[in-house]
Amino acid sequence: MTSIEIRGTDFVVDGQTAHRGHTLDGIPLDGLLLNSRMINGAFDDANPGTTHLWAYPDTGVWDAERNTREFLAAMPQWKADGLDAFTIGVQGGSPQGYSTEQPWDNAGFTASGRLKDAYRERLGRIIEEADRLGLVVILDIFYHGQDHRLRDETAIRRAITEVCTWVLRSEWRHVLLEIANEVNWHRHYTHDLIKAGRVHELIAHAKSVTYEGRRLLVSTSFLAHPPIVTEQVLREADYILVHGNGTPAPDRLREMVEEIRATPGYTPKPIMFNEDDHFDFEAPHNHMKAALAAGASWGYFDPGSVTTDPPRPTRGDYHNGYQAVPVDWRAGTATKRAFFATLRRVR
Repeated sequence: MTSIEIRGTDFVVDGQTAHRGHTLDGIPLDGLLLNSRMINGAFDDANPGTTHLWAYPDTGVWDAERNTREFLAAMPQWKADGLDAFTIGVQGGSPQGYSTEQPWDNAGFTASGRLKDAYRERLGRIIEEADRLGLVVILDIFYHGQDHRLRDETAIRRAITEVCTWVLRSEWRHVLLEIANEVNWHRHYTHDLIKAGRVHELIAHAKSVTYEGRRLLVSTSFLAHPPIVTEQVLREADYILVHGNGTPAPDRLREMVEEIRATPGYTPKPIMFNEDDHFDFEAPHNHMKAALAAGASWGYFDPGSVTTDPPRPTRGDYHNGYQAVPVDWRAGTATKRAFFATLRRVR
């Protein structure tokens, strides 16, 4: 079994401080997780009016089982190249890389908060394979644009209880929980309970779910704009999750880490970027290195063939990116190869 724990500001994998004594281009990596956003590994769409958007170029149809099967096939190479962890979601992420309107139905839950059997099965296979390979899973529950499909706050709490109980009873010890993606992007969540002002209630609820005396380690993620993390979440979360998207320069990540540590409510605990759409992996100073040098874990987010600034929705081309559907989960582009080549430089 793979296991994940926290000791102070360090992530501990299988009883050992992650990357103890390891460096990347001279940057100490002790206690840090090198991770990637692979959010749509269990994606599906129950809206018949939008499924054609995700059709594979060789078959002309969308196939959720193929998506998960190809995800599983790619995982051993990710691990061999040095990946420590990945984020995957029950409700996934935008299958267009970035989206404002989201008419597709990737809810993952019934309206009452029951985890759908097909999602449980696909996610379970991925979590099991991660356990076998020694990969940590950051399991995200809610995504803006899909949370409205749960009826009310009772359903939201039930969904969290279902996920926590399922993971705990499955005896998986390598799963970190993320309640929701970017909770300070207020206008895109329907339920106030998932927004920044109240999400600490859900963190506390998840922490209250136990099985045989064990609970999960829980957090929720924030965008780079204020509030970077609320005082309530700083106090309640087991670790801190932030995103680097939209930051103007690498040094902004260092500043974010410093601001978090200086915020009332912060006590020593790990800080992780589990989404950042800045690359420049060959540059002597980039977002990845800035985060790591500040003592924060860093996560690669490759949305797809986005060429506009600010980014706009894009159709998945089964080549670019790790989010726009359909996804080619292999490292088949220059950007993907550069990321994994960077991981292979760890000494």
